[in-house]
Amino acid sequence: MPQINSPADIQVRSLLCRLVKKEELAHDVMALYLRLPDIEHLDFLAGQYIDVVLRDGRRRAFSLANSPLGDECLELHIRNVPGGQFSGYVFSHMREKTLLRIRGPLGSFYLRHRSRCPAIFIAGGTGFAPIKSIIQQAIAEGTTRTMHLYCGVRSVRDIYMDALAANWAAEHAHLHYIPVLSEPLPEDDWKGRTGLVHEAVLEDFPDLSGYEVYASGPPVMVDAARAAFPAWGLDYGRFFSDAFEHAYETGHDR
Repeated sequence: MPQINSPADIQVRSLLCRLVKKEELAHDVMALYLRLPDIEHLDFLAGQYIDVVLRDGRRRAFSLANSPLGDECLELHIRNVPGGQFSGYVFSHMREKTLLRIRGPLGSFYLRHRSRCPAIFIAGGTGFAPIKSIIQQAIAEGTTRTMHLYCGVRSVRDIYMDALAANWAAEHAHLHYIPVLSEPLPEDDWKGRTGLVHEAVLEDFPDLSGYEVYASGPPVMVDAARAAFPAWGLDYGRFFSDAFEHAYETGHDR
């Protein structure tokens, strides 16, 4: 297989897959594990997304949360959006063995491997999914590049896969994990960082020159980081984002 360096190296395909497992990750986040037929394989870059094609032809865009290296299933993280047709179906009605048609891979959110700059990852909500894929692949490849992972959610109940990210940091000296809560509840008894996640980055890095930033999540979070970081020295060409903007083009269930 030729080496995959960019999305241009990968053919976008339409494939059928089967749901083999649902897993509740948080009160409003469900993981779907999809298996392709034995004769099929989806090449993709860690960080890319796929479209789930509905029966009426409409599409819903979801980032792949698994690493491209050796995973049996494609992993999606679905947020339960109030009034969301597809997410409501996923949470209430979708059963194992359901067949889904997907199209992908799509998107240009992926780690620039030729760079040796320290990387700062900012994940908001299910924006953790593509960053999980990127970091898992980097770990599997033995990357020692310094990485800082900031995950921003509202309260403790919105955090998911916290133990996984904490284990990455505990097992790899070059990887650092900082969860940030914007609206912790009194009962959370939260002793960690609070506020907006992009502002936590600025508190820790008064000079962003020499860094790359990868931001994934709600557009308001990504746009705030994009607007603020250049004043702290970040090169515009070193800011990469997945703002779920395509989710608003194809549906609101991202």
